[in-house]
Amino acid sequence: MPHFPMDSPDSVRSLPARRSVLGAMAATAASPALLGLSSPASAASAAPVAQPRALPGGGDLGPNVIVFDPSTSGIQAKLDEVFRLQESAQFGTGRYALLFKPGTYNGLNAQLGFYTSIAGLGLSPDDTAINGDVTVDAGWFNGNATQNFWRSAENLALTPVSGTNRWAVAQAAPFRRMHVRGGLNLAPTGYGWASGGYIADSRIDGSVGPYSQQQWYTRDSSVGGWANAVWNMVFSGVQGAPAQSFPNPPYTTLDTTPVSREKPFLYLNGSEYRVFLPERRTNARGTTWGSGTPRGTSLPLTQFYVARPGVTAATLNAALAQSLHLLLTPGIYHLDQPIQVDRAGTVVLGLGYATLIPDNGVTALRTADVDGVRLAGFLIDAGPVNSSTLLEVGPTGASASHSANPTTVQDVFIRIGGAGAGKATTSMVINSRHTIIDHTWVWRADHGTGVGWETNRADYGIRVNGDDVLATGLFVEHFNKYDVQWYGQRGRTIFFQNEKAYDAPNQAAIQNGNVKGYAAYKVADSVTTHEGWGLGSYCYYNVDPAIVQHNGFAAPNTPGVKFHDLLVVSLGGQGQYEHVVNETGAPTSGTSTVPSTVVSYP
Repeated sequence: MPHFPMDSPDSVRSLPARRSVLGAMAATAASPALLGLSSPASAASAAPVAQPRALPGGGDLGPNVIVFDPSTSGIQAKLDEVFRLQESAQFGTGRYALLFKPGTYNGLNAQLGFYTSIAGLGLSPDDTAINGDVTVDAGWFNGNATQNFWRSAENLALTPVSGTNRWAVAQAAPFRRMHVRGGLNLAPTGYGWASGGYIADSRIDGSVGPYSQQQWYTRDSSVGGWANAVWNMVFSGVQGAPAQSFPNPPYTTLDTTPVSREKPFLYLNGSEYRVFLPERRTNARGTTWGSGTPRGTSLPLTQFYVARPGVTAATLNAALAQSLHLLLTPGIYHLDQPIQVDRAGTVVLGLGYATLIPDNGVTALRTADVDGVRLAGFLIDAGPVNSSTLLEVGPTGASASHSANPTTVQDVFIRIGGAGAGKATTSMVINSRHTIIDHTWVWRADHGTGVGWETNRADYGIRVNGDDVLATGLFVEHFNKYDVQWYGQRGRTIFFQNEKAYDAPNQAAIQNGNVKGYAAYKVADSVTTHEGWGLGSYCYYNVDPAIVQHNGFAAPNTPGVKFHDLLVVSLGGQGQYEHVVNETGAPTSGTSTVPSTVVSYP
């Protein structure tokens, strides 16, 4: 692995992701058995003539939510214990949330492994101060950070010991609502490969050094500086962001984010747990919390059904029918029917990467066409029987306006294969208008178990049917056909990261009629208005390097459909692109891993 000096960020260029071919996967670490697998509700009984007992709101958060206060003894030892379990447990069953009550903590280094979330319990990040670090590095994978998925840091203030905090992550690892009183290093020790991530509603007082990170999206934040760029660095609503300069250097900078609404979060009001619901902002810029109490509303935990692994989908739906919200505590939930969200304003919030697995080909979660649903902080893992869809926002034909109170899908991640055989025809379908998809990684696995061109078959990643949908931070990878299909009018995407499926066996397997391959991002011919900024697609056809992909992006050639700052990359010459968008953009060639770019289309 080459070494790049700290003072030479510009030397870090064109590092291929190739996460599936960088050596044997680390063995999955054993995790302790989750306790408390049946909820109080599931054990309840009633006299035969009585009505079903009402499900309780609130209650204990379970054994895998670990809460600290400044007087807790042995905090570092507990952090280290969880890290030992989770460091290399990429497809394990352990799930943990590490929560810190407001106050000051000294001398900590919270290293985060897989399926581990760390968060403060204050209303502002500055309420919970750690004089120390929250660290993600890649020692478990020989200095390669391209598989550091499924972990998060939220709502904390850090004063790093060295002056700079290390956060070397890949996809599905949000850094939200954080205050770093120093710098932030996004690369692993040794500046090994790193493939992209997401920051929102955060303030980094010092400079952010992405170094080897190939692409990154930062939204509604404040940074003291930004050190370099490799392929695709995108900013919207970020104070201190570098000026627009794509492709050299490849910075895409929007002064504001058109519409945003931050993710719900758990906090303490005295001794009472509540969930804060940040308000919607238009033309947002900077953090929500820098000028005092954030704007929004809150709900007491007593209005949530606190779910434990082992609870049935019928019980979850009964809780929703009682007008309770859902708080999914860490663990794995098998579903024999969809979770059905029908009430406006419902919150479904996961802690510690709570994971939904649909059995027998069902859809994991559906919503009605109602205002203000908030889905946040959980993983959907496809089951071995093919599901036609895994997540549906609004029913087919949904047409109501939700402009004043949209549904948000935030840090909701989808996986097909990897932890075992899984199949789904279309992973995420967005039918409701004005939906905001704010940071998702929708992934057909390219490594792990249950992986193969037909073994974890998944033709389509995201399909957007609703009008006026906004995506901020869209990561979609490796689908057998289209990764993104967009049928709704007036759609917008700020930042898109994609890799085409590595494992296509030959050209015929991806042939799309007369077209060579399926575009990563396809806007339907019926669409007259659409816009995207900072979009990238990469190919690594290592099974058959002779495969040719016609383009990364396909759209109707009409003035209302606009793209800004597009790129395609052939990783090491394993397959090539003929164009970037439609018939525009130079072909990739050779093995040099140099992007082909289009600044503006049409």
